[in-house]
Amino acid sequence: MADDSPHYRAGFDYASLLALMRELRQRQTSAEAMLWEILRGRRFMGLKFRRQHQIGLYIADFYCHEKLLIIELDGKGHDEKDQWRHDDERGRYLCAKGFHVLRIQNSFLLEAPEQVLRDIASCIRGLLEG
Repeated sequence: MADDSPHYRAGFDYASLLALMRELRQRQTSAEAMLWEILRGRRFMGLKFRRQHQIGLYIADFYCHEKLLIIELDGKGHDEKDQWRHDDERGRYLCAKGFHVLRIQNSFLLEAPEQVLRDIASCIRGLLEG
């Protein structure tokens, strides 16, 4: 039975996405691999993050249940018109379910990782205050 409370699957059980999540984990981008090394094992601010995690009909690149925070890394494909619309719809859905979505360009992470980490930390501190 699904409820509307914002837990890690947003009240949904879509096992059909399991194979896709596994595939995404195996063919992660260099930016995803870099960020995962920083976030995994409570290495970042003591918070537990999951990668390629299902939330409702969607798969989040990185998810922290403690803060209901989703971090999405976007490559060049996200600049395309149809993908932008999909990302916007997805973001509105996740926000309506109580999640906070932080979008980061792959290129920005690879060029300025320290700044990205400061941005993520700032976002998390903002969630603590809000």
